Amino acid sequence: MDAFAVVAAVAAVIAGAIASISGFGIGSVLTPVVSTQFDVRLAIAMVSLPHLAGTFVRFLIVRMRIDRDVLLGFGAASAIGGLVGAALQTVVQSSALAIVFGLLLVFAGIGSLTGFAQRMRFSGRRSALVGGALSGLLGGLVGNQGGIRAAALLGFDVEKEAFVATATAVALIVDGARIPVYLATQGADLAPHWPLIVLLAVGAVAGTLLGGWTLRRMSDAVFRRVVGVLLLALGVYTLSRALS
Repeated sequence: MDAFAVVAAVAAVIAGAIASISGFGIGSVLTPVVSTQFDVRLAIAMVSLPHLAGTFVRFLIVRMRIDRDVLLGFGAASAIGGLVGAALQTVVQSSALAIVFGLLLVFAGIGSLTGFAQRMRFSGRRSALVGGALSGLLGGLVGNQGGIRAAALLGFDVEKEAFVATATAVALIVDGARIPVYLATQGADLAPHWPLIVLLAVGAVAGTLLGGWTLRRMSDAVFRRVVGVLLLALGVYTLSRALS
């Protein structure tokens, strides 16, 4: 096993653990790592399979805590918006979008850390549909749906388990729609790298189980601070890449 495979496997474990705690993170952590060795488009397709593995295992663990009202409103709109944004990604590519995306994540992270996000609540089906569609569209355009989806979900009055479970269910829907496209368009490029993809999937699943254990022992207050720090870090990273 070469050095890159070891680093990528460790990153997959960390990414899976982060995603189990916050509802996002596998793509955010793994894609930059894999893209150091592969073309970005291929890296996104490669990471989608470990992402599916970790998300599916996480779904099995938390499926009973899904907030169905949020899922049917915000979740469905977010999934549709994300797919539309991903389809438009090759047409609309602008560093300005990435800057806006990064600023929104920084704002959401600070809001979660300061408690502002808890005072700014979404209510009503229309707000859920609009918030879900816009967050999904922007996330699809920039290529990072999990972070902005989690940021928007902070505006709903749900407990930490329901937050992670609902975000996981939406991510699973999006994976089910996008992976067949990746396999159809890049299957020949993905095939030679199946040992690395399997290794990353195993790492993501292992991290998912570790993160699930940690989430159960975390208070709601600590959970929101952790999500805030992760969103803030992702926002700063996104801004640094857009401005460089």
